[in-house]
Amino acid sequence: MSALFNHDTYSDQYIRGILNTVRSIAMVGISPKESRPSYFAFKYLLERGYNMIAINPGQAGHQILGRHVYARLADVPEPIDMVDIFRAPQYAEAIVEEALRLQPRPQVIWMQLGVRSEAAARKAESAGIKVVMNRCPKIEYGRLSSEIGWMGVNSRTLSAKKAPLLGRGVQRMSLARSTVAGGTTDAAVRAEKAQAEPGP
Repeated sequence: MSALFNHDTYSDQYIRGILNTVRSIAMVGISPKESRPSYFAFKYLLERGYNMIAINPGQAGHQILGRHVYARLADVPEPIDMVDIFRAPQYAEAIVEEALRLQPRPQVIWMQLGVRSEAAARKAESAGIKVVMNRCPKIEYGRLSSEIGWMGVNSRTLSAKKAPLLGRGVQRMSLARSTVAGGTTDAAVRAEKAQAEPGP
């Protein structure tokens, strides 16, 4: 990856490539509080079939959303594809340094909304790791899978009216991933089949 990579904007192809490739995501800074953005993002990604790994030294040994919490990245006994940094920007560089000591190394360092560290990005990129800064994987997943549009976000229209469903209640998704509800998010194919079937 070029040292001159532009972190002010990311192509949909770049973000989609990351979200379709990674399987395990270690969220550094996950909160056990249901009202916190980190908890909500962790839950959302877990429900979309990602292997979510919780990192929070204050909660180590406990569980959040049924997942064991580790104190640090080095304590995780399995490979980590992506490190999602949910800490203030001043902690990002140290977290990247810890991630670089992992074997195997993660493929992606993702810094949440409001988290930007040029020094951390340079270190990760010089080791061949992809970097995303100041973005939320939950929001990006929702945007790219069209979930955000039907939830009333990013549709440029505010309304209490529920959006119409495709087919028989199946929403269109562009990211093909397994979900905890079973099946995959390749719902467009299922909706098309449902529309082709005769009604009751």
